[in-house]
Amino acid sequence: MQIETVGVKFKNSNHVYPFSPNGLDLHLQDYVIVETEKGQDLGVVIKESELVEAESLMAPLKNVIKKADEKTVKNAEKFDAEAKKLFPTVKKIVKDFGLDMKIVQVEASFDNSRYIINFTAENRVDFRELVKKLAETLKKRVELRQIGSRDEVRMLGGFGPCGKVCCCVQNMGEFDHVSMKMAKNQGLSLNPNSISGLCGKLMCCIAYENPTYQEALKIMPHVGKEVSTRDGQGTVVFNNLLERTVDVKFVRGEESEIKTYPLEEIKVKHQ
Repeated sequence: MQIETVGVKFKNSNHVYPFSPNGLDLHLQDYVIVETEKGQDLGVVIKESELVEAESLMAPLKNVIKKADEKTVKNAEKFDAEAKKLFPTVKKIVKDFGLDMKIVQVEASFDNSRYIINFTAENRVDFRELVKKLAETLKKRVELRQIGSRDEVRMLGGFGPCGKVCCCVQNMGEFDHVSMKMAKNQGLSLNPNSISGLCGKLMCCIAYENPTYQEALKIMPHVGKEVSTRDGQGTVVFNNLLERTVDVKFVRGEESEIKTYPLEEIKVKHQ
């Protein structure tokens, strides 16, 4: 059975979550109030209505309750700005408790009914007493949310080794899984220090660019293969996957020579 869904993204997240449009006429960039496991939340539609197989959904589909008006959106931004000012207070309380956790950001729910305190920690933290103290001090319901190092960079921002704003900050997609195999596909150094971002994990751009390299690898001849060219037969020694060119080595007696050819000008002798 197919079900109609729209894709909704929340602040400080690159993940897109499916929701039932609930009969509403929704378009890209519409702000909406949705049902979640923790109550209502404000999100933005970034994927238009589509039909998906019910079996493909990881959890029961929740509803979009209504479109959010301009006043609701502006108030949410104001509440968030006010919550961020509480960072020093929250940080001091955590320090007083002596807990091994790092406060990353304080934010407010869209209706200002609660504060969400994002933190990182190497190990499990028992913060039950901390929550009580925070709620007592801040005079509001408090939710402590443990996040990963990628999320931390996404919230705080920064520049990658390339000199550009980090991919995760630019909302370029979901790149929680980046592997060394992807780096190998792209001919990158496999030294983790060379291909890791500010978060200490493999850079998101590796996953972002991987599909392009995967497609190229399907059509490029393997290094070491014999190929035919207009200059005779030679051996592939290097592939430029982005430019779709092949470096071919020719051995003539005691001399050798390497020439570069467009992919379409060579023919693989034995694939």
